[in-house]
Amino acid sequence: MRIFHIRPFIAFILILFLLTGCGTSSGQKEEPPVYSPLQVLVPEAPGKKTLGASPLTLDISNADQGYLTAISDSDSQKMNVQLTSENEAVYSYFVSPGKSAVIPFSSGSGTYQICCYQQIDGSRYAALFADTLEVSLENEFLPFLYPNQYVNFTPDSASSKLALSIISEDASDVDALQAVYNYVVQNLTYDYDLADTVDSGYIPDVDSTLKSGKGICFDYAALTTAMLRARDIPCKLQIGYAGTVKHAWISVYIRSKGWVDKAVEFSGESWSRMDPTFDSNSKDKENIQQYIGDDDNYSVQFTR
Repeated sequence: MRIFHIRPFIAFILILFLLTGCGTSSGQKEEPPVYSPLQVLVPEAPGKKTLGASPLTLDISNADQGYLTAISDSDSQKMNVQLTSENEAVYSYFVSPGKSAVIPFSSGSGTYQICCYQQIDGSRYAALFADTLEVSLENEFLPFLYPNQYVNFTPDSASSKLALSIISEDASDVDALQAVYNYVVQNLTYDYDLADTVDSGYIPDVDSTLKSGKGICFDYAALTTAMLRARDIPCKLQIGYAGTVKHAWISVYIRSKGWVDKAVEFSGESWSRMDPTFDSNSKDKENIQQYIGDDDNYSVQFTR
């Protein structure tokens, strides 16, 4: 399946819809960590706890921070790491020869089944090893603050520096989302050629997208996610379907409010944004539904 062969009519959904009580539960609600001064989180692989061995090692030293690091020392073969969470979601990550990849525990705390494979040739892979890992996150938001293979950035990334330059340190989360939105819609254009030629397994490069000023929906979502995470705002890059159409969208955590889904809609031709004051009690709920449709029509396949 060519997951990201995205035509102009395929939407990148991000509609700001602040749901009253969204993400809350009885008792004290956990909030994302606050870093002062602001800092871009950097994954580490100290090798204190590992699974596997050459040609593929999984560094699980920082599992409580929401990620593992897959390290390949192969000269020519790709590696494949598959994580299956308790909700039976299967996440598949490919690691290039001699490279490493940060893999998030997107399903949160719990038990993960890990299966690793080595490329034989083409699309054929042989099993390397399998294991079970119990993950207990220090904070439930950490997987959505750190960079990973699909949302890859560092403190020195152009996207990180841009995020910190266009958003003041005392800006609210909604103001930060607005600033990123304004920048993206004013400076990026849809790449129709890439949409027609992109291969399955495409991984965004946020700084390349920023430099070229164009990309497909997946690039828009990854860049937006990277910039918000660099600004200490938890953000999920989500991939799935709206009805029968493939989509990429983000969910953003607004402190004191909760998770916000589908904040901006990109149709390939234009962007739409809802007023951030709308919530589940809004008298304009029917108007909101014009933008986001029935939530039952949205199904998430993967969260990165």
